[in-house]
Amino acid sequence: MTPDRTQRTIRILDTTLRDGEQTPGVSLTADDKIEIARQLSMLGVDVIEAGFPSSSDGERKVVKEIAELGLSSEICALSRATKGDIDAALSCDVDLIHVFIPTSLVQMKHAVNLTEEQVLASAVESIQYVKKHGIKCEFSPMDATRSELPFLKKICKAAQDAGMDTLNVPDTVGIMIPKTTAKLIEDLKTVVTVPISIHCHDDFGLAVANSLAAVEAGATQVHVAVNGLGERAGNTALEEVVTALHVIYKYKTGINTRLLYSTSRMVAALTGIKVQANKAIVGENAFAHESGIHTRGVTEQPLTFEPISPELVGRTRKLVAGKLAGTRGIKAELEEIGIHPTEEQLKEIVQRVKELGDKGKMVTDADLIALTSAVIGEVVGEEKIVDLCDMAVVTGIKVIPTASVRLTLDGKEYIAAETGVGPVDAVLKAIQKLTSNLEKVRLSEYRLEAITGGSNAVAEVVIKVEDEKGNIVSARAAREDIVMASVEAMINGINKLLLKNHKQGNKK
Repeated sequence: MTPDRTQRTIRILDTTLRDGEQTPGVSLTADDKIEIARQLSMLGVDVIEAGFPSSSDGERKVVKEIAELGLSSEICALSRATKGDIDAALSCDVDLIHVFIPTSLVQMKHAVNLTEEQVLASAVESIQYVKKHGIKCEFSPMDATRSELPFLKKICKAAQDAGMDTLNVPDTVGIMIPKTTAKLIEDLKTVVTVPISIHCHDDFGLAVANSLAAVEAGATQVHVAVNGLGERAGNTALEEVVTALHVIYKYKTGINTRLLYSTSRMVAALTGIKVQANKAIVGENAFAHESGIHTRGVTEQPLTFEPISPELVGRTRKLVAGKLAGTRGIKAELEEIGIHPTEEQLKEIVQRVKELGDKGKMVTDADLIALTSAVIGEVVGEEKIVDLCDMAVVTGIKVIPTASVRLTLDGKEYIAAETGVGPVDAVLKAIQKLTSNLEKVRLSEYRLEAITGGSNAVAEVVIKVEDEKGNIVSARAAREDIVMASVEAMINGINKLLLKNHKQGNKK
């Protein structure tokens, strides 16, 4: 179906505070709901469905508080088709009351135990009661997508005659597909002339697609929730449907898309429901690139592998270091934070990143910085006086930690073994034993830091070594293996000290 390009503006009704709060495990305080309401208004939603006033005294109180905030969004309250519910909603001084009643055979029988005639009468009486008080009314025939079409048309026509301002079509259990959603909207447009809204659930992962299909067919409002929160699998995700409407359909909404990510983060923090990493628009990986061909493409021309600019939705691009990472991507990521390695250093950094990735390790920004700092600080090439050939460490219960190392010193190989209080102590003593003929070196400081959590965390070792003349140099290394990181740092420190002394000797 070709979108109707003459339909330029789509209204957004956000139900994060009502249907979103029905997400299992979510319970927002009054302050939380007020904070989210302020953010939604700043974001630019047309209507905030603030809650279900008749459900509790606390709910009625917070809906009234939100209505009194003077927000730019209209404030809506949900109500069953009963006078008591509507009175509770009216007491909150809201701009709009959303009245609903089941219209499918299964829900009329098992949810409310009413006949079609009773449902029709209740809907009409409720809408008339709302309108008698001068308040706008949106009507939802709940479970519309499983309702018998002749009865659905009949109740929608009666609701319009009773004065409803908007007809909302709920796919209550998320069973529609885009084709059938569009057909239903087209069918209902033959009996009503008021604006039509769509409310989709994501039980089959089709909430956004079905909402867009409804818009294509003529719906002018979409019910959404931040991060797709809601009952069971959730509701239509605000950030996804709005971005699609703007970018793909070229339609307008009142949403400031640059606030989508910050709104998502706020709601995730207050509800305790984390956003999956690969979620569209607001997931942490939505604008992250690891593969070499991808990172090369986006560093030269972002549109190569990005359909939209991340800044459009309040994001920034992220180039991820991992086993699929390319040299260009890692170089770009380092340059972004002001680190400019040489080609030889960059090659070594990329190799170490790939080694970690091959072991299943996610290389974080902190890991990358630690690896880079270690590589850039190394003595390389012909300047290296001391180099490690291999080493072996033995430790365990009732076993004295012992280490043997084989080093190259000025081009010749030497082997030594030592014991210590632990494997690191033993191996560092063995190295000092071998290098003592070149320079008397003392380890004056040793610091170990786990950059990221977990048993496979990258460990950064920072040391200071001092010679007999009082010269002190620092060195570092970063590896998953703490012993290996300690050895690399120690050898690097000794090389630096030896080079420093040679240069001082040459000056004399």
